[in-house]
Amino acid sequence: MRGMVVAPQPEAVEAGVEILRQGGNAVDAAIACAFSQGVVDPQMCGIGGFGAMQVCMPKRGEHSVLEFFARAPLAATSGMWADRFVGQSRDGFVFLLSDQSNDIGPGAIGTPGNVAGYTTALARFGTMPLKTVMAPAIAQARRGVMIRPYVHYYWTIDHGSDGQVNMEDKLRLTETGRRVYFRDDGRLRRPGEILDNPDMARSLERIAEGGAEVFYRGDMAHAMAADMQERGGLLGMQDFTSYRVREKPVIWGDYRGLRVASNPPPSGGASLIELLQILDHFDLAALEHGGPEHLRLLAEAMKWMTIDKDAHMGDPDFVDVPLEMLLSRDHAAMLADRIRSGARAHVPRAEKAADPPDTTVACVIDGEGNAVALTHTLGNPSGVITEGLGFMYNGCMSGFDPRPGRAASIAPGKSRASAMAPTMLFRDGRPEMVIAAPGGTFIVPAIAQAIMNVVDFGMGMAEAVAAPRIVALSDTIDVSNRIPHGIQAALEAEGYPVARSYQSYAFGAPHGLLIRDGACSGGADPQRDGMAMSA
Repeated sequence: MRGMVVAPQPEAVEAGVEILRQGGNAVDAAIACAFSQGVVDPQMCGIGGFGAMQVCMPKRGEHSVLEFFARAPLAATSGMWADRFVGQSRDGFVFLLSDQSNDIGPGAIGTPGNVAGYTTALARFGTMPLKTVMAPAIAQARRGVMIRPYVHYYWTIDHGSDGQVNMEDKLRLTETGRRVYFRDDGRLRRPGEILDNPDMARSLERIAEGGAEVFYRGDMAHAMAADMQERGGLLGMQDFTSYRVREKPVIWGDYRGLRVASNPPPSGGASLIELLQILDHFDLAALEHGGPEHLRLLAEAMKWMTIDKDAHMGDPDFVDVPLEMLLSRDHAAMLADRIRSGARAHVPRAEKAADPPDTTVACVIDGEGNAVALTHTLGNPSGVITEGLGFMYNGCMSGFDPRPGRAASIAPGKSRASAMAPTMLFRDGRPEMVIAAPGGTFIVPAIAQAIMNVVDFGMGMAEAVAAPRIVALSDTIDVSNRIPHGIQAALEAEGYPVARSYQSYAFGAPHGLLIRDGACSGGADPQRDGMAMSA
């Protein structure tokens, strides 16, 4: 086995495989893939974004998480938006303000972490020079990017009355956005057309030459800080110069005899492990897959997990996260007993329509058994593009609770809580599954269901990530359009409110690799245009 890459963008998968074939390891390939994703899917991630990755290198004895989340500006204050708070999306992903200043424009932006994360990972675990690893992304940016179906779909989502800004309006916010993403007549470019963004290529070339130094302390940093100040934003030069990547130990759980490794708070790994350990108390394999009892158990487990997440999850540098409790088998058993007794969890949430996810992932394994699971994003993109730089900044600030005194409240330099959960499952000390998903708060339920599909129902990875899913992040059970109406009616007869998505492949988009008997197979959720490819 020479290795495999899976991701939602075929062009990025190709970039990663190209690096593997040149002799790079899994980390080299993952970073090549990551830079490429920012070029070919520029509202899902990019050098203005943030993320986290899990790296396992068994022969080197290395296994850790690199965390490079966006941080609230140092000039931010806990109550600066309290008087403008109007609600929260039903899935809990976004806090809504009356003037939308945390959703679009400079007020939405946190300090970007991706450049620091990518370059740190490469220096710490990779084998290739930054220029070599970035070459595929730079070449893609130079030749132009063909608009794929999912990219265009995301641009054109109508948020209607849910309180959020449409992506098309964000694309129009700046001169660069209007030039790159729209035709001369003002209409949004269509699938199959080519995006020409030479400023993006030049920014990547500057980073390839100068590394993270040019982005956080050099002329790019000065240009970004000046633009933020001119636009009335809070980010300043100190936000860039003080930024640091954090390396942390993975956190561990168990599911059906497999060891589950995921990323610590403020990420979603603890929530994923808690959810799996609740489900571990039920014989799911004995149930009809996708039947009423299977979905009822899933929904209740998701709701109890969500209650804990909402109460406790935040940046552990700022809030006390009871990690030992969340990972405890006893705590999971107690919640399983509640479900078994017929108790129903109540998740208080403002009843706003669920918003779409905007994140992307890559999973890589190489011939030496090194594995990487990466999730990175722009959050809700801010729409801001500094003239001459070409890339859009994150909108991470919409994920902070404007109400002071809560786990997710704003604080200067704080990382927002994130559902990101790049995860690996181990059998006898060796990686058997490498999996990640985009999808905001849908990430944890999507990954858990894909894992369950492989482990409990004997599916291959491609089938597991494509099977119909549900989410229950409020009192409502949301179901994909491939859940039969008869199953929905059975849940409703039990008193559950059920909402049907118009999408066949709804609620996150898991992508994963399955390694068994020395062979690797991959699965890319059909929602996102992606693929798995062997080196």
